[in-house]
Amino acid sequence: MNDICAKCGLPKELCICETLAKEKEVIKVLNVRRRYGKMTTIIQGLSKDVDAKNILKELKTKLACGGTLKDNVVELQGDHKSKVKAILVKLGFPEDQIEVC
Repeated sequence: MNDICAKCGLPKELCICETLAKEKEVIKVLNVRRRYGKMTTIIQGLSKDVDAKNILKELKTKLACGGTLKDNVVELQGDHKSKVKAILVKLGFPEDQIEVC
């Protein structure tokens, strides 16, 4: 039995909602100095339509770091600002909509 997407009406296998959501987003990547001088990379601007948990998992694997997801904001341990943009582009986000601050 095929599950139907509530938003687009297509079967789950053919659903394009996440792809469309990725194309609309403006993502900001920035570094923040936290307690005791530790650097944290913040990725803001992910909408609710995108699977942020999957993105977090992929970033943590590729960057070999820890991280968390709070209110659809990805927080990665360490200074990874220079590497995150290339990984997000490989995950399907448009390069011109990723702003590295």
